Amino acid sequence: MDPGKVEREFFDEHIYPRLGAAREDVRLGPTHGADFGVVDVGESVVALATDPVFVLRELGVERAAWFAFHIVVSDAALSGIPPSHLSIDLNLPPDTTTEYFGRLWEVFDREARELGMAVTTGHTGTYAGCAWPTVGAATTLAVGDPDDLVVPTGAEPGDVLVCTKGPAIETTGLLSVLYGDALDLPASTVAAGRARFEEASPVRDALTAAAAGPVTAMHDATERGVDNALHELAAASGVALDAERERFPVGDGVREVCEAFDLDPWVTSSEGTVLLTVRPDGVADVLRALDAEGVRAGAVGEVRAGSGVTMDGEALAKPTSDPLWEAYERGKERYGVQTEWP
Repeated sequence: MDPGKVEREFFDEHIYPRLGAAREDVRLGPTHGADFGVVDVGESVVALATDPVFVLRELGVERAAWFAFHIVVSDAALSGIPPSHLSIDLNLPPDTTTEYFGRLWEVFDREARELGMAVTTGHTGTYAGCAWPTVGAATTLAVGDPDDLVVPTGAEPGDVLVCTKGPAIETTGLLSVLYGDALDLPASTVAAGRARFEEASPVRDALTAAAAGPVTAMHDATERGVDNALHELAAASGVALDAERERFPVGDGVREVCEAFDLDPWVTSSEGTVLLTVRPDGVADVLRALDAEGVRAGAVGEVRAGSGVTMDGEALAKPTSDPLWEAYERGKERYGVQTEWP
């Protein structure tokens, strides 16, 4: 199997035909391009999503833990319902110290409290064969009113396509934090790139937009970036998307840092970026709400009947790989990294 998230063809052949028992309480099951599932529980719905616990220690304890936490809670937040419960399994390498775990868990606890989330169950241990950075997995639940639920399959022709923050947020932030001081770039550009790391969570974007207006679907731009997320959003809802590149917001430092690593910012990982579809009469309210929260956003296209994605009137190629981790390895070879863990 290739590294990273599996392709739709693999999902359709190996996963989708084998989903266990069919239950009437499953409102939304596994769907390629969907970030979460939904079950009915009484008069409430529960959106739930599972992701790896990914602790990149080279970021330093604070940043690494913050990033790991927001990766595992972000998908459930794309339901439009605030995340409420967390189940987490940590399978740590034997060299993990009590001090490092304590500092890591302090950040998880702080971030959960800020979102009003309870850690409800889990498992923690050290095991031979486990290795950083992927040290477990977690499931986030978002419990709420069915009327507040936004499903990734809900985009309809006539909706407006909105993008928050723009491309390569995660890529720019990570590479700037790890290698910025060694790059042949102005200090102000490096500082701008590092500021993108602080945007590498879609939670605020998703919850703000969903509360502000008639959002019909949301999806985050993780592996293979904005261009891939456009294809996944279109496929999940069974619609076509027409977008214009110049209408997308682009964060300061993104173009310069990506160019320094010879990366196309549109096809590299962008955790923190949300693509959403909004009914036309709610677009102004959604954009105003995001702006009030300090989130860059723009109306970048439209939804129509059909399939696929066009960019500036031409068919948009679907990315087949994500260059972020190759760039990370090249940077480590060229510049080294400043590690920070006890």
